[in-house]
Amino acid sequence: MTNVTQKIFEASAPGRLDVMGGIADYSGSLVLQMPVSQQTQVQLSLRDDYVCTFESRINSGEIIKAQVDYRDFLNDTYVDYAFAKEKFLKTGNDHWISYVLGCALVLEKEKGIVFTGGDFKIHSEVPLGKGVSSSASIEVATMKVLAQAFSLKFKTTELPLLAQRVENYVVGAPCGLMDQLACYLGQPKKILPILCQPDLIEESIPIPEGVSLIGIDSGVRHAVSGASYSDVRCAAFMGYTILLSTLGVSAYEIFETKEKENFSSLPYKGYLCNITVEEFEKSMVQHLPHSIQGKDFLEQYQVSIDRVTSIDPSKTYYIRQCVSHPVYENHRVKLFRNHLLSLSSAHASDQTETLNRMGELMYQSHASYSLCGLGSDRTDEIVDMTKNTKGVYGAKITGGGNGGTVCLLVNNEGKSSSKMIHQSLSEKYQQNLILFDS
Repeated sequence: MTNVTQKIFEASAPGRLDVMGGIADYSGSLVLQMPVSQQTQVQLSLRDDYVCTFESRINSGEIIKAQVDYRDFLNDTYVDYAFAKEKFLKTGNDHWISYVLGCALVLEKEKGIVFTGGDFKIHSEVPLGKGVSSSASIEVATMKVLAQAFSLKFKTTELPLLAQRVENYVVGAPCGLMDQLACYLGQPKKILPILCQPDLIEESIPIPEGVSLIGIDSGVRHAVSGASYSDVRCAAFMGYTILLSTLGVSAYEIFETKEKENFSSLPYKGYLCNITVEEFEKSMVQHLPHSIQGKDFLEQYQVSIDRVTSIDPSKTYYIRQCVSHPVYENHRVKLFRNHLLSLSSAHASDQTETLNRMGELMYQSHASYSLCGLGSDRTDEIVDMTKNTKGVYGAKITGGGNGGTVCLLVNNEGKSSSKMIHQSLSEKYQQNLILFDS
């Protein structure tokens, strides 16, 4: 007789707004993240018959359902990430359940739980494909609800690290750790600084009174698993290999550190963002080709240290810009953080000047996304509209790019103006665009 426990476990996690740092996270950048008010809630009742049911209610009111047998995703009786990933790829329209059930698989493999099925009910206010981490939000909420059900305890950043493992190895999306950390550790009305090497958390920074960071949905969806994001990430790691070769590091040494997943012995400890702008400009950028064919890279350099992207021999990768972005972005983020810290104690005239400097850093970041190939016409339109709007100091595309959401730095007057921009775009494109705030 099937036993479904009557006890219902429940947990939630917010989406996040990428203020600065974005796609430089996987290169070890400092990033600045803010949770948004929209949340994902997950309820779970455990079963003992290995049946897993899923009922997801999204913000539009639509309800989608799925049912699977947990054992179908085990290789014999064991968790094998590659095996599970292939199985989920065959689920078609139900592939979304990999973000949920992947959490159970990861916890069974890494924490030793014995999962025998469950009924999951999900309600997400965090929209899909808008650059506000809907996937990390559902992963973190599911990890939290499973932790309750199995009485698990985690170290400070262990849960986000396991959630990232779901996305990288089960779902198959090459995201960095930034999103999961922000959804788990972010506090309302505060900026969370994270040094992504991989998970060094700095003290949260309160957003000063009279200043806001808000997000305007562009209405264009993007996917972290999309080809452009993967290609940009892959090119950054390829560029790191090229720089290592100029420093005398062999392909064998790179391969060996990749197998051990320990890059501390490599120059810059495996992170492009440990290269200063001055050093990059003086002695490195000239060694990077503007572009290279995948097959040519593999013939000459053989390997990159990235474990979640693969080099396609038939593709052209734009190395120089994809390496330049994280080096310069890390520098921009540090300046932005320092300006943010100085805002609270600044006089009114100095505060305006500081906000203008912060805004300029955001505009530079946005332009760099486009040079990497991750811009979009719709997000460019929003950014251009902000440049002549009183009370708006800066704007940039967020997250993985290619659409999604634009983050705006505003004062109270700019916040009202931003709502007008949002309404204008909603009417122009006849879409229910979302406004994000903390």
